[in-house]
Amino acid sequence: APYRPAPAYHPAPAYGHHAPKYEHEYCDPTAAPACNANSTLTYCLEDDEYPTYEIKGAITADRLFAKKYADVADQSADDLVDLVTKAQEEAFDYSYYTGASTGDSPYDVTHWAGPEGYICPSDVVYATPKRAQNVEGKWRIIVNDVHYYSQTARLETCLFPEAACRALAPCYQSHCTQKSVYHRLLSFDPCDPYKGLFIDIYKLPSACSCHIPA
Repeated sequence: APYRPAPAYHPAPAYGHHAPKYEHEYCDPTAAPACNANSTLTYCLEDDEYPTYEIKGAITADRLFAKKYADVADQSADDLVDLVTKAQEEAFDYSYYTGASTGDSPYDVTHWAGPEGYICPSDVVYATPKRAQNVEGKWRIIVNDVHYYSQTARLETCLFPEAACRALAPCYQSHCTQKSVYHRLLSFDPCDPYKGLFIDIYKLPSACSCHIPA
């Protein structure tokens, strides 16, 4: 009979600690990014981990980008605040003000004195946020400072929320209250990059107003 070699049986590899690992890394969209560490804000104006390359790619791949994108980049008080100029608003200084709560009475001298400014001390910035938490509590990347594209928002935040309104008498029982607005911004989901660019909604601080109760 002709010679027939026995088939070669190769034993299955004995995977021990050398077994290949197939791990799926879970991405939690509600987890605060590194730029938000130690902050109570719902947005980041700076982001060292901003994925510029990925955002450029998403812009290039989006055929409807020109229809989704719009911005007024050069915003200031000259355009958005009546009777106050850009130079005036940038010069407002509330460093003297303590929130009407440090003297012998609830209204010390810092409540009545001081230079020009708003009745409720606030921090105003015309910003291009890099990341923000949407109204559903999920963190998104905002298209900003990429290919000369920006999305500018005027953010005004109370310096002394709930403090008495500056220069008003105690009998009014006034207090400063934070106001917000909803912004629609072109966004990118770091947990699902295949979604591309889309419009999402964010609640951002817009004004610090004086409220006088009934």
